[in-house]
Amino acid sequence: MTVSPIRTAVIGYGFSAKTFHIPFISTLAEFELVAISSSQKDAVEHDWPKITHYSSAEELLLSSDAELVIITAPNEVHFALAHQALENNKHVILEKPFVTTVADGETLIALAAKKQRRLSVFQNRRYDGDFLTVQKLINQQRLGDVKHFESHFDRFRPQVRQRWREQASNGGGILFDLGPHLLDQALQLFGIPDAITAQCQMMRDGATTVDYFHLVLHYPNMLATLHGDMLSAGPNRRFTVHGSKGSYQKQGLDPQETRLIAGVLPTQDNWADESADDYGRLYQAESDVPVTTERGGYQQYFRAMASAIRQNTPCPVSAEQALWNIKLIELAMQSSRLGQTIKVEQVPR
Repeated sequence: MTVSPIRTAVIGYGFSAKTFHIPFISTLAEFELVAISSSQKDAVEHDWPKITHYSSAEELLLSSDAELVIITAPNEVHFALAHQALENNKHVILEKPFVTTVADGETLIALAAKKQRRLSVFQNRRYDGDFLTVQKLINQQRLGDVKHFESHFDRFRPQVRQRWREQASNGGGILFDLGPHLLDQALQLFGIPDAITAQCQMMRDGATTVDYFHLVLHYPNMLATLHGDMLSAGPNRRFTVHGSKGSYQKQGLDPQETRLIAGVLPTQDNWADESADDYGRLYQAESDVPVTTERGGYQQYFRAMASAIRQNTPCPVSAEQALWNIKLIELAMQSSRLGQTIKVEQVPR
């Protein structure tokens, strides 16, 4: 039986839409791009002349016959747009972060269940090759018992940019921008922590929202440190994992974002493969060897999402999982404000 492609609309036509979503929706057979809403009418009509353009997200949600809506608008409107999309019986993919408050996330989860629609969050860094390599090393016990996991997402942007991600707003700042990547990966590896200790600061001159975070997740017999800042000029220290059998160290960032920005389309199986020069290294008592980076690929998320919609399989990232990022961000801000370690109340996912 032939399965029809999923009619898909995208809200927003900024960096996220053009880099992380449209290249996949427009090349994977499981999807059909049918509509885009954006104030950039000329750009959309130039780039996608056969696609229906809507001047506003609200108009798209009311008028489009899309089955799936991908929301790439600013964080502060995620809740309202997702709520309207679900009310109009659309499946929804939200760019991370899911929402800006736990209460909003719980409301959307309940509405999606009521409407029997799929609600997922684009945690694409689950499909980074370097993360998949760390996951494999841990699962194969090549590091032994992990005692300290450290994950960085650092940048060098000493001047505050006039863009919503770097300005004071509901959901602005790098704790909401980069934090969900690191938190989601840690949760995938180690589960929900017992407690969190955090420093969330404004470091740059003229900063109006968090541009530095240092989170410590407390687990039985181990710690996970997650760090992001905008004043790191050297290579990104992506992963450092210490265990009873050895250590793994990895610098740099997964190449997929850079390639997508350059216009590389994800049409070949090896499009996301990392160069051997960038492999991480495994250090043990009497050895020091490079570790081939696992093959990543953000297309895996979209294919799994298509299966969830058409075949009723689980979402690749459930809203319930994504809500834990928001819970931990709220606790991190509380920890930083009070200067205290905060216990995490572990409730069923």
